[in-house]
Amino acid sequence: MRLQIVTSSAIAFALAIVATPAAGQAVGMLVVDTSGAPVATVMAVKGDNLQIKTDKHDVLLPKTSFRVDKGKLVFAMSQAQLDAQIEAAVAASQKAIVAGATLTGSAGTAVGKIDSVENSQATITLTSGKRIAVPITGLRGNSDGTVTIGYTADQIEALTSGNSGTPASTTPSGSTAGK
Repeated sequence: MRLQIVTSSAIAFALAIVATPAAGQAVGMLVVDTSGAPVATVMAVKGDNLQIKTDKHDVLLPKTSFRVDKGKLVFAMSQAQLDAQIEAAVAASQKAIVAGATLTGSAGTAVGKIDSVENSQATITLTSGKRIAVPITGLRGNSDGTVTIGYTADQIEALTSGNSGTPASTTPSGSTAGK
């Protein structure tokens, strides 16, 4: 399994500019900026969020960030502005993924500490003493200096049962912030 972390919380506050909820969103719908220039395409509807794809990135944004006009979704940023915001959020997130950072599970519980980060992999010692190696794309750095993995503590323990100290390669389910 791979963990798909699509950057949203780090930039949602900056992107929730248009407060009118978008009604009737559909996969494949075009997203344009206020001048009518293309920004993205709707890839999926996920609860109160839309997954959109720009020329560079997939991202989840709140539905309230859009308004419907003439069969298109209008967004308050241009494609270049949105791409720049995503890239800044990803860069800030990646800076938090360092040796010594506390790793939290998807439920917010501490699950271990990062021992090292090398060759796009993080080696982690779990609170149980087990060690795992995960791609850094499966992790999300947080503004408080912690790092989150897309599994709960129980899920990590289940995945690592039988691992007695040698780093095991564990790939969280689907995780990239941008492509």
